Amino acid sequence: MSTALYILVMAGVTYIIRMIPFTFFKKKIKSQFVKSFLRYIPYAVLSAMTIPAIFYSTGNIAAATAGTLAAIVLAFFDLPLIVVALSASLASYIAGMFM
Repeated sequence: MSTALYILVMAGVTYIIRMIPFTFFKKKIKSQFVKSFLRYIPYAVLSAMTIPAIFYSTGNIAAATAGTLAAIVLAFFDLPLIVVALSASLASYIAGMFM
């Protein structure tokens, strides 16, 4: 298949996925339960995509765990994102050297 056909299929699927909610939910959602459920979906999707990528990014699960733990601890103390990212990378690198 040509690349143009792949792009057209992806565009169609993306369009359909985005139009389904507009088609089925014409009225404003009033249920507090449904609203609170929908509020957490972006966080759940982001976590589902990020967590596996973290642990399979290196060839060593222990090094990835060390970097993740460093990031969690530093983020808990509200350090800037660049500090957390660089420190987690350094922790993972150092842990990978010894394992």
